[in-house]
Amino acid sequence: YPLPIQFDEERIVLTQAYQKSHYGIDSQSIEIEPKMIVIHWTSIPTLKATFRVFNTPKFPENSPRIKELPGDLNVSSHFIVDKDGSIYQLMPETWMARHVIGLNHYAIGIENIGGVDGKDDLTEAQVKANAFLVCYLKSKYPKITTVIGHNQYLNFKNTPLWLERDPNYQTDKADPGPSFVARVLRRAS
Repeated sequence: YPLPIQFDEERIVLTQAYQKSHYGIDSQSIEIEPKMIVIHWTSIPTLKATFRVFNTPKFPENSPRIKELPGDLNVSSHFIVDKDGSIYQLMPETWMARHVIGLNHYAIGIENIGGVDGKDDLTEAQVKANAFLVCYLKSKYPKITTVIGHNQYLNFKNTPLWLERDPNYQTDKADPGPSFVARVLRRAS
């Protein structure tokens, strides 16, 4: 289902500034070349609350995450999968979303409602929906060869896909839990 986040001129300008400061890309375009999919959990209990967090172009100044996430561009993702497996598209797949340090310029993000307090509570319906999305996106973008959980992103730090210029900008991630991506990939094969 379409559920577009606010992607106005302000968000475009903030995305361009993020690309320049974090990736060294000075471009009017916010287009990405999808080469990977990164699967997340939201750590937020509902679709409505997650949408509220992602919707604004600018990162909220009162957020407790302000110190760990430098810059003004708010976090976002291309898709959200609710507990019942419903898939919502927040933005075009080929626009850059801020969902994974160092890899945003090549990665499509899929957020799954759940993981509050680190609890591994993603559902079988979410596994099925993510498998469908992975198959669909790999078919649409043949250059996508990698599907990872957010907890695996640092494995790409010394690869050609990594673009982050700040060597100290990284966070430890546990999402989307220890077995979710493996379950998705088994179903998607």
